[in-house]
Amino acid sequence: QPNIKRRIGKYEVGRTIGEGSFAKVKFARNCDTGQAVAIKILDKDMVLKHKMAEQIRREIATMKLINHPNVVRLYEVMASRTKIFIVLEFVGGGELFDKIANHGRMGEDEARKYFQHLINAVDYCHSRGVFHRDLKLENLLMDDAGNLKVSDFGLSAFFQEARDDGLLHTACGTPNYVAPEVLNDHGYEGAIADIWSCGVILFVLLAGYLPFDESNVIDLYRKISCAEYTCPPWLPFGAAKLIARILEPNP
Repeated sequence: QPNIKRRIGKYEVGRTIGEGSFAKVKFARNCDTGQAVAIKILDKDMVLKHKMAEQIRREIATMKLINHPNVVRLYEVMASRTKIFIVLEFVGGGELFDKIANHGRMGEDEARKYFQHLINAVDYCHSRGVFHRDLKLENLLMDDAGNLKVSDFGLSAFFQEARDDGLLHTACGTPNYVAPEVLNDHGYEGAIADIWSCGVILFVLLAGYLPFDESNVIDLYRKISCAEYTCPPWLPFGAAKLIARILEPNP
């Protein structure tokens, strides 16, 4: 029995390399060039019931133009009758989340390098009107050379809605990384929310754990709303000051 490979467009699809609540990610290869890619597969129903088609089209058009060393490239988007396929750059070095989970907190120099990569990526995308809205360690990948690559930029529109007031609603973000104004659902600016998440990420890189981490969601939201967290004694003074400036509950 020959091994019949599944094809999506010009891509030969292989193993599943990731799975989330909204999407499955598969390893694939471009049959024309041999280039390795990752294909994120979404159910069309999930997306269309959010009535986000217009914003998705806009963000994806922008993402196709974005070419930055610290942002996972988006090559193309295809659709079948029931699925949407997002073809992305394949990044082989794993998640920053696993690095911290397995090896603990980072030294100041290493954390500074990754934070710099993160801010470069965020600044570049924001300057082009693309926001992330769900920045967390699980979305920060590393390539084989140890460079940070932010994944899912511009894709949060799939799980969001912008209302008539022009602000974004529905907290799609992971609660521990989410800014107070996102939790309050008064609508929020994508840029401000992303910067808050960067502050949480910097804390985790240097501390080895989350600044806001309660099993009870009510307690978690309360602590985030007033930015109630404690820096461990080993946190460098400069970093602690920067984190305090970022994690400002009333920006």
